[in-house]
Amino acid sequence: MPNKVKEAWKAGKAVVNGWLAVPNAFTAEMYAQAGWDSVTVDMQHGVQDYLSCVACFQGMQRAPVVPMVRVPWNEPGIIGKVLDAGAYGVICPMVNTEAEARALVQYSKYPPRGTRSNGPIRAALYGEGGNYQATANDEILVIPMIETQTALDNLEAILDVPGIDGIYVGPSDLGLSLGMAPKLDREEPEILKIYDRLLNETSKRGIAAGLHNGSAAYANRMIKMGFKLVTVGGNEVALMVNAAKDAIKTARG
Repeated sequence: MPNKVKEAWKAGKAVVNGWLAVPNAFTAEMYAQAGWDSVTVDMQHGVQDYLSCVACFQGMQRAPVVPMVRVPWNEPGIIGKVLDAGAYGVICPMVNTEAEARALVQYSKYPPRGTRSNGPIRAALYGEGGNYQATANDEILVIPMIETQTALDNLEAILDVPGIDGIYVGPSDLGLSLGMAPKLDREEPEILKIYDRLLNETSKRGIAAGLHNGSAAYANRMIKMGFKLVTVGGNEVALMVNAAKDAIKTARG
């Protein structure tokens, strides 16, 4: 099965991404029907574990979404396992150096382009003609997170690593790293200047820039600015709680 996010990026289009913190196949199934281009299971800050990640993938399999995972860390064991579970993209937090970016690519690719171990327990179902291993290296997205001053200092070297398909910005950690409060939708001139730099450097190399957003309006603004992967609402918990708050406020008049 071709990676529809990769195809959209090749066509110059942006994709709208959902984010799953809840470890439940039913909520994943319902959420995936909302019209997202991709849905990412968050194993870093959500309450997901490996089995719940698999359950979420099973829940959303009927929806036309690209399943992705934010792994807890840049570590070969969990990266291999989420790919074996059927992830079409790996978003990896706190990638700060060229060496860490190279390691991420190695963990995500089969030989000769990497060191991923063979055993695609669920992912084998998705291979063209039953040959997942022949297509995985080309179809799987490898996306390091840029969210520290150190990563910015090493940006060009990280982006030049062969096999990197895009980057993903964590605005809260980026703010913390620069001595600011952690929040999603940033208006500080120095942060917006960083976003401009990221967009310029990624577009020069033909790779995509992604961003975690709070509001849908801000996400739309970031698409117009040039971001090619935007997550909306933080995660499904935030969207649910905010919708509930609005409904209660309206009901009470």
